[in-house]
Amino acid sequence: MSDSPDLAAPQMNATPLIDVLLVLLVILIITLPIATHAVKLNLPRDHTKTPPPAINLNIYSVGEIYWNDERIPSLAALTPKLMTLARTASPPLLRVTPDRRARYELVAQVLAAAQRAHVEGLSLTPVADSP
Repeated sequence: MSDSPDLAAPQMNATPLIDVLLVLLVILIITLPIATHAVKLNLPRDHTKTPPPAINLNIYSVGEIYWNDERIPSLAALTPKLMTLARTASPPLLRVTPDRRARYELVAQVLAAAQRAHVEGLSLTPVADSP
């Protein structure tokens, strides 16, 4: 009875295995370019130069703007200073330091004014303490 020709021999179904392998291959193809993406940076080569002087531009939560500890009454009064800064031969670094509770709108307006004035050396530093 064990040699009965009516019983089918057990076979392994390879279709689900192939489907899983194809899905893994597609995931590998999609994620490989992301993993190998590199960001090229132009870093300075000369370490003997001293860093340019910095101008501190503080923005406080009450809406006050200070240019090197000198109060600027409005954003319109800041624009000529930014234009003058951008026109200098070796412009100093503009270090913008917003207060933690400063309005985002005012910080964005200051950064936009610096961009319109073509200020190249701009640094956004961590939060400042309120006066």
